Amino acid sequence: MNVKVEIKNQITGALAGARFPIASAEELLNAFPNGADTTCKCGEVKLRAGDAGGVLNASDFPFERAESVADTIVSRAL
Repeated sequence: MNVKVEIKNQITGALAGARFPIASAEELLNAFPNGADTTCKCGEVKLRAGDAGGVLNASDFPFERAESVADTIVSRAL
């Protein structure tokens, strides 16, 4: 499986229980099961939720779905 697809699937899965819309970076981190320490891995690639926040802008919020979060993070971080 492609690294981007796998990481996207992991982010989406990690946010499966989240309540949307998510209006801020703080809300997003709190929505991940282990907060900022939630880590998605594929091969040599590791992406922590806390690090992913560095690629998001205030204008990205609110997020309405987990897929939108995953698409945005993966497109900018990988």
